[in-house]
Amino acid sequence: MKRVFVPVAATLVLAMVMGCAPGPNRLVDSPDEDGKVAGFWKGLWHGIIAPVTFIVSLFTNKVHLYEVHNSGNWYNLGFLLGMVIILGCGSGGACKRSRRC
Repeated sequence: MKRVFVPVAATLVLAMVMGCAPGPNRLVDSPDEDGKVAGFWKGLWHGIIAPVTFIVSLFTNKVHLYEVHNSGNWYNLGFLLGMVIILGCGSGGACKRSRRC
């Protein structure tokens, strides 16, 4: 039984993880209604306000978490850095409270 369970479980987990992989954004480098493309600084700002934006997006269809009309990798880098700034990167857990970092 164990010989069958482990490969089946591994296959199911792999299929679930692959099903969550993001697809391509066909709107990269295409301007929005105002003729603008979000770049690094806009991505940084969107990353910083992401927790609030997420909560608001649960109650309205007019607010989205992520700008699809973006410049690609630079926007993604800014968004990720904004998320790290606001949520932290977890480095505080590496230090003991008794000594200074």
